[in-house]
Amino acid sequence: MSDPRPRRWLVFRAGDVVRALLGLVGAALGLLVASWLVPSFSVDGPVQAFVVAVNVAVWGFLLRPVLVRLSVFFGWAGAALVGLFGQATIIWLATLDLEDTRISSVLGAVLASWVVAAVGMAFSWVATAGTEDAVTAQLLRRAKRRPVSVADPDVPGVVFVQMDGVPYPVLDWSVRAGTLPTLSRWIRSGSHQMAEWRPKLPATTPASQMGILHGTIDGIPAFRWVDRDEGKVYVANKPADAALIEARHSDGTGLLADDGVSVSNLFTGDAPTAYATMSAVQRTQETRETRLTLAGFLASPNGLARAIPRMVGEMARERFQSRRAIRRDIRPRVHRGWGFVGERAALAGVLRDLNTSLVADAMLKGRRSVYVDYVDYDAIAHHAGTLRPESLEALTAIDEVLARLEAVAQVAPRRYHLVVLSDHGQSQGTIFAERYDEDLATLVARLADTAVVDASENTEGSGALHSMLASSSSDDTVLGRALARSSARLAERTFAESDQAAATEETAGEGGEGEPFLVFGSGNLGLVYVAGESHRLTLQELSDRYPALVPGLVAHPGIGFVVVATEEHGPVALGPGGEHRVRDGVITGEDPLAAYGDQAAEFVLRAATMPEAPDIYVNSIIDEMGEVAAFEGLVSCHGGLGGWQDRAMLVWPAELPAPDGMVVGADALHQVLVGWLEHLGQRRDVRRRGRATTEA
Repeated sequence: MSDPRPRRWLVFRAGDVVRALLGLVGAALGLLVASWLVPSFSVDGPVQAFVVAVNVAVWGFLLRPVLVRLSVFFGWAGAALVGLFGQATIIWLATLDLEDTRISSVLGAVLASWVVAAVGMAFSWVATAGTEDAVTAQLLRRAKRRPVSVADPDVPGVVFVQMDGVPYPVLDWSVRAGTLPTLSRWIRSGSHQMAEWRPKLPATTPASQMGILHGTIDGIPAFRWVDRDEGKVYVANKPADAALIEARHSDGTGLLADDGVSVSNLFTGDAPTAYATMSAVQRTQETRETRLTLAGFLASPNGLARAIPRMVGEMARERFQSRRAIRRDIRPRVHRGWGFVGERAALAGVLRDLNTSLVADAMLKGRRSVYVDYVDYDAIAHHAGTLRPESLEALTAIDEVLARLEAVAQVAPRRYHLVVLSDHGQSQGTIFAERYDEDLATLVARLADTAVVDASENTEGSGALHSMLASSSSDDTVLGRALARSSARLAERTFAESDQAAATEETAGEGGEGEPFLVFGSGNLGLVYVAGESHRLTLQELSDRYPALVPGLVAHPGIGFVVVATEEHGPVALGPGGEHRVRDGVITGEDPLAAYGDQAAEFVLRAATMPEAPDIYVNSIIDEMGEVAAFEGLVSCHGGLGGWQDRAMLVWPAELPAPDGMVVGADALHQVLVGWLEHLGQRRDVRRRGRATTEA
């Protein structure tokens, strides 16, 4: 019997030749289009365009590695320069000695490189339909050129892909419909299983990621909160705050402690390597390896030059889809301004591919575990709706990423399992302010007859962009400092409300004058703090100071229940028709928690007894359609109770042990994921460190 390996080699090489030819044809078409569109760039006919395309390929092969290496010495600013001008430089060099080709300006070369990338991307999409796309092919070629060996190839790795904010019902319906081809294939073939898991209150990324990555969800009552002991307002996606939050919870044995990599998360999970991770932004991360990875992505034709046309296309789609929603009078809906247009363009046009490249890089180096967060669906569903076409398109795009990572796993130096999960679900509904013509902060101010500071703007998507931008700044170059200033300006806009709340809390704590209330919106969960207090006020204290506040909140038609502390019975959930003492389970009248699930009382008790809990928890109604009323300007939200927001999903390889029943709580999910890593032979040193810490 003949050895089959030479035949596989020939087939693989033939595929490379076909892809190379398609790439040249696409580049030639792009050069022709650029010649028509860019006044300072011209190519004389198709033959000349093909010759230039060949020259571009040769110059790119020779020059791109040099540019990438040089960029490392100039920090992240060098990587940005390579991304913006690297391909333009290559095109300029490729046309130097050609009489019938002209570039008369630097701007012409830059614009031409972007047009070539856009046309080449469109051509590749059409010409390679049903095959690996250009980004995947590039990753696989790189793996073949630079194979890596690891000391323990028999220990499988795991890539955890967080599809942020995807409710289990959406996954279930999409798999059944086949609109998520990769996940549908996995489930239908039996290679993977899927199940629902239940995050506890609050159903937010900070609490869930802390639980998933570190095994604890204590001390995080929402997206923003007040630490009374410190007199400080914490915002989970603010880098300095994220670092402090993780430092409090980490014991050094997080999910990624064993040779793991964190990509685009809030917390590191104790990973030795963290890219664009909020809690690690202020750490010294500008290592040579990190710079090379990003510079290589930006310098590639499939990097920034490809991303810019995609961003423009995504912006056009967003404007069209938002206007269409208005024309059709689709309800519920919110205003989708230019800030969200830019956010969506950056998430879909740059961050998704960059995150995928970073994950693939870690896999090709044989890292044992990777955890990455794709926020595309979550961000778009917030503004469009849970089941709207644009939201489901973002979900399909992440499914395509899974196919890419599956292909990368085939050539990685160790076997990889892909685990897919969401950190929470989402619940849809008309926002509170639109339903009742006043927001929660205005309602509190009216009932208490005083001024308040409101911090209810959602900053999850812009926070992810801030993380990437902050990670790209440095102090050692002019451009690096410029990126740092840009990051600071973005942070100023993103966290303006929270900074005002922090200043109010600090002033009140020092005995100064200021607004007495801080009101934070976290989806349909509202947090009301009396500023400057050293303890959580009881119902009796609130009634003495603000007699109309709690009764007015309880009686409001848009509020399902209010949670306050009492001296006699601990936390009590109050509703218009009754109350539920969640500590001892005594219900008087109508149970205000009845519409929120069997575990609502348990979840409320846990959240209301943590020291960081607000003076008043406010949860919106859930109506007859199962919809809620967000205290933020979001069509779909998460944070409180009601609807699909506490219905998260989990997809895992069938050969790994299935969880015992419904997983309840991100801390319990952490134990499941750690168990899988240990089942595969990982974390032996981590277990020893954990035992040593416990004994000490």
